[in-house]
Amino acid sequence: MTGAKDERRPAGELEAAVMAALWATGTPLTPAQVQAELASGLARTTVTTILSRLHDKGIVRRQRQGRGYAYSPVQDGPGLTARRMHSELARDTDRETVLARFVAQLSTDDEQLLRRLLEENGQ
Repeated sequence: MTGAKDERRPAGELEAAVMAALWATGTPLTPAQVQAELASGLARTTVTTILSRLHDKGIVRRQRQGRGYAYSPVQDGPGLTARRMHSELARDTDRETVLARFVAQLSTDDEQLLRRLLEENGQ
């Protein structure tokens, strides 16, 4: 017998699916429209909760549409990833060590790309 806890999705999976639906359409969507895009059997109330949490985190914006809201992403996928990287870096007081370990774990290709980007930005 499988418990409810065993059936839970990994943390962030639903948020990622909702964001993918928003990015794919490129237009503001209501919770019902996101639910239809997901075609996953999630309840509309669950989708609404996810969208509200994403709004509270500043990841999506919302605008009035009828009695509810339509939601759209604040940033594209790479922008959101960069934002998360900055958030993680800000959590630690030893930025130098965090950055040093990050760079040390880069592949050779990623290290070369980072060097090129830093040079292009005058860093």
